[in-house]
Amino acid sequence: MAVKKVTVTLPEELVEPLGSAAREDGVPLSRLVASAAESELRRRVGRKVVADWQAEHGAFTLEGLATARAEMAAAEMH
Repeated sequence: MAVKKVTVTLPEELVEPLGSAAREDGVPLSRLVASAAESELRRRVGRKVVADWQAEHGAFTLEGLATARAEMAAAEMH
């Protein structure tokens, strides 16, 4: 993957914990930040898929969510 150097500003209270996490994982801080950015982009795609589905089919119901959870749990057992 090609990379591009950019400058970002982070809240001061995040800098040390992020640096510590990167050192703990043995990766550069930039890789840790890139991973967080990728995760955010995946979450956004997921939210869009859910919003599109609900726009077409209606909002999820508690009953429907419970059924889906039960079906997923059963599928994981097999």
